[in-house]
Amino acid sequence: MALTEQEKQQKYAELGAFIDEHKGEKGPLMPIMQEAQKLFGYLSLETQVFIADKVGCPVTDVYGVATFYSQFSLQPKGEYVISVCQGTACYVRGAKDVLDAVIKNLGIQPGETTEDGKFTIQDTRCLGCCGLAPVMTINDKVYGRLTAADIKDILAQY
Repeated sequence: MALTEQEKQQKYAELGAFIDEHKGEKGPLMPIMQEAQKLFGYLSLETQVFIADKVGCPVTDVYGVATFYSQFSLQPKGEYVISVCQGTACYVRGAKDVLDAVIKNLGIQPGETTEDGKFTIQDTRCLGCCGLAPVMTINDKVYGRLTAADIKDILAQY
């Protein structure tokens, strides 16, 4: 859902106030970028330029941090973010097949969002649920001991 111009300006005002509070601190970029992502859901180029201008650093510094850390997204995410673990325990128990089933059912690749903005797929490393391998999460809900056959019914719930 796109923000209205008024909502967008309000969020930039909030972000600007946050930056002003943290500007004098050592290494303020990470918490500022985390706040921006919390406010907007992702770090658009416009938001990165805003941060760079307010902090007084090159936009390449902001972009470099945004692309180095996996917690940051440069694209809007769907209402439901599906993370399929590809860590060792999950992988050896069939996580690739689970991921392939999610891809097939949604018609998008990891890192992409469905056209309706409903789903985003992420392939991730360890989710810390190795005893339930293979595992995926949809937002904060954990699904474990999955097979490819489980995916269609799980996605139908959303």
